[in-house]
Amino acid sequence: MWKAKTPGIPDELFERVEDVPITKEEVRAVQISKARLKSGMVVYDIGCGSGSISVEAALQVEESGSVHAIDFDAKAVELTKKNIAKFNLENILVSLGKAKEIINSIPDADAIFIGGTGGDTKEIVELCENKLKSGGRIVIGIILIETLYSVLKTIENLKFTSTDITQITIGKSRKTSTGTMMLSRNPVSVISSTKI
Repeated sequence: MWKAKTPGIPDELFERVEDVPITKEEVRAVQISKARLKSGMVVYDIGCGSGSISVEAALQVEESGSVHAIDFDAKAVELTKKNIAKFNLENILVSLGKAKEIINSIPDADAIFIGGTGGDTKEIVELCENKLKSGGRIVIGIILIETLYSVLKTIENLKFTSTDITQITIGKSRKTSTGTMMLSRNPVSVISSTKI
């Protein structure tokens, strides 16, 4: 369905439901680039929501790689499964439950994405340190300032290096009766770091 190699699949190509979040295409493109994915990698998508990161990552790691999509919301898991089917992907495994209870049972990762976690982001980052291979990348999308501070402090105390914070503020065009206006979306901070 998506024939381009570049990330940034348009949001409208994904199945959506009102109360399940999606990482918007521009933010997703930055997050995928920060993970530095290659063919054959094992990837986690923790707090997969609609599965947009999972789909993009699965395309990047190709059939020789795998993506483990995890969410504690049954609606998110079902939506992720619909998007996996829509994009005809077979290298994504979806798990319903809390990441803290699931990640110890899956293979070590080359890259980990952390999104919506229900307030457990700090603890999940700590667990992920042990599951991420040396040289692996962790990429965390954050909206709340308090979460940003907590995660940054956590990463500083763990075995990570080359930490980068990128804040993304997007304005998207919308046609009106008199012309085109720009509508702002919520800023997203992306923390990316490499496991020592």
